[in-house]
Amino acid sequence: MQKASRLKRELQMLSTEPPPGITCWQTEERTDDLRAQIVGGTDTPYEGGLFSLEINVPDRYPFEPPKMRFLTPIYHPNIDNSGRICHDALKLPPKGAWRPSLNISTVLTLIQLLMTEPNPDDPLMADISSEFKYNKQLFMEKARKWTQEHAIQKNMGVLKDNKDNTPVQKASSRKREAFELDQEAAEPPKKTV
Repeated sequence: MQKASRLKRELQMLSTEPPPGITCWQTEERTDDLRAQIVGGTDTPYEGGLFSLEINVPDRYPFEPPKMRFLTPIYHPNIDNSGRICHDALKLPPKGAWRPSLNISTVLTLIQLLMTEPNPDDPLMADISSEFKYNKQLFMEKARKWTQEHAIQKNMGVLKDNKDNTPVQKASSRKREAFELDQEAAEPPKKTV
């Protein structure tokens, strides 16, 4: 009962006052299965990307943290190839920092901050962490490439075909499609030789 009422309040707050660059919604199938999207931060290798996350809310929520993982591949020292996230706010004490006063909005904001400021001293991906520490230029190039390959092109398809889209996402997807059509129409025809 506490989980349902708390989740309802949190989703209401996320829909009326979402953190900048973050959207979150409930899937149609299950009330404890959520989806979120985080926009890559400005001046980061993730800029321009739209990163999708899966959120599973446990039965003991808020006394246990939600389980979150990235659905969009991301090149990051604290996020593995399966999308699992290494962050204290997603773990129970004594190793973690989750407490019932935290909420999904706060945790999504912390993940957005982690994307901006990776923590190479507590990595899930040791090789990426080493690259971040000792060859930041190479890390930035690879992260930008992954963002281009996975978070920009792929998510446009997700927005078009995802039945879990919110009306706002559907509208922005339609606007993006109209913009792309305008851009194609504005381009001069290419000469064939």
